[in-house]
Amino acid sequence: MPPHIPHTTPATDTPRRPQQPLQAVLFDMDGTLVDTERLWWEAVEHVAAGLGRSLTEADEEDVLGRPVEHTAEMLSRATGAPLAEVAADLHREFAVRVRSGVVARPGALRLLDALAADGVPTALVTASPRVIADLVVEGLGAGRFAVTVTADDTPRTKPAPDPYLAACRALGVEPASCVAVEDTRTGVSSAEAAGCAVLAVPSLAPIAAAPGRTVRESLEDVTPAGLRDMITTREAPEASDSSGLRELRVMSWNLWYGGTKVRHHREKQLKIILGSGVDVVGLQETYGTAARELAEALGWAYHQAGENLGVISRYPITGRLGAADLGFYGGTGVRVTLGADQDVVLWSAHLDYTPYGPYEASFDGLAGPELAAHESVRLGQMREILAAMAPDLAARDTTPVLLVGDFNAPSHLDRDDSEWPVTRAAEEAGLRDSYREAHPDPVRSPGHTWSPVHTEHEDGSGRPEPQDRIDYVLYAGAGLRVLGSRTLVTGTPRTWPDVEDNDWPSDHAAVITTFSLGGGDRSRPSAL
Repeated sequence: MPPHIPHTTPATDTPRRPQQPLQAVLFDMDGTLVDTERLWWEAVEHVAAGLGRSLTEADEEDVLGRPVEHTAEMLSRATGAPLAEVAADLHREFAVRVRSGVVARPGALRLLDALAADGVPTALVTASPRVIADLVVEGLGAGRFAVTVTADDTPRTKPAPDPYLAACRALGVEPASCVAVEDTRTGVSSAEAAGCAVLAVPSLAPIAAAPGRTVRESLEDVTPAGLRDMITTREAPEASDSSGLRELRVMSWNLWYGGTKVRHHREKQLKIILGSGVDVVGLQETYGTAARELAEALGWAYHQAGENLGVISRYPITGRLGAADLGFYGGTGVRVTLGADQDVVLWSAHLDYTPYGPYEASFDGLAGPELAAHESVRLGQMREILAAMAPDLAARDTTPVLLVGDFNAPSHLDRDDSEWPVTRAAEEAGLRDSYREAHPDPVRSPGHTWSPVHTEHEDGSGRPEPQDRIDYVLYAGAGLRVLGSRTLVTGTPRTWPDVEDNDWPSDHAAVITTFSLGGGDRSRPSAL
């Protein structure tokens, strides 16, 4: 079941302090311990039939992985039935099925029994409401868990770290000495933000291995000894490497009308994001809903600002920055919590495209001073964004800062035909260009992001479209170091206007930079 808004306290706070490296194992519920997706579909199918509507495969997007409220709204809108009554019917029918038909995932009960025999306490940590969790616990055996934490028990639920931190407090254990068992990226983000080691057993979307994270296909071969090894092997690198080196992969991507110029654009966007292995994506041209829809499909956190800007993150978004009433152009920011002791701030920006300097240089023959003067609109927008970022930039050596986006302006690091003041203003504010840092020679590595689908100017004149680098991943802060940076375009896109079947659903290339967090050597970065 999807998460609900939490509001109370954990079920118990009786402390237990086992004297062993593995102090507790914390289990997610849905998809990890029990298979409830089938039961949820059956419940929705039953309620829909009673309203005179049959579910089809096309309804999966509005049913699977969705909150009760979302599915209830869909059925209410389709049938005219009162929303509150539909929601109540869905809750009731799902509860009936959970009570009579909950099925444990392969290996789950055996692992719970083995941990009990080994003296390792366990907790259930779920984003489902208390009423559903209690039914599942009853079906599995109430004595199996020392603590249960539900969506009703903490101020924030997953992907925030609150549920796992609450479980550790109730058990009287340290998160770093616990293994969390999860099946989604949302849950993994929550557990890792709390400081737990994570065993990921993906149920729907794949989950990549990472430091402090182990990925298995099922629980069938998992043993207490194997979980204990996750804690002891995790401690060894920390003892030998005081740098705390970790990686963060950041993408900037203009989606181009949300991707709607290309068929099946959302599926293609998801495939690209998953295939790139990125952690945080600053989005432009979201078309109002792309950030939310992508994040929900991925199980990530998201922030949508106005009709055009957004950020999605596999790690919890713990703060939202910038104006609430943002227009089409401007910047929006988030604070992302990567772990118990590490946050980053990321801003996504989109600047006005007119007048476009490369056109004026190539088609109109404007000289440097005139080109620079015509950047005034974008320069004003950049200065407003930098002013909003000022508190973050002032604290950059404590919390690293990133500014990504489509600036619609070339870089002063790439071209010498004008001052190109937009990127210079960002540099003067302390932000560094990650792509140009990884590729210092703009002739050898131009890094063009405009445009993979426009080779001729759209006016039909046949003039070649100026190709340029106008999308950026900038950064500031002593805690970040560029490991590599690249532009990304998948497939071989057809040119405008024959773009609807392209694998790449945008008119911009994306930019991806991989950073290390926490130090390491300062050798020159490379391409990814």
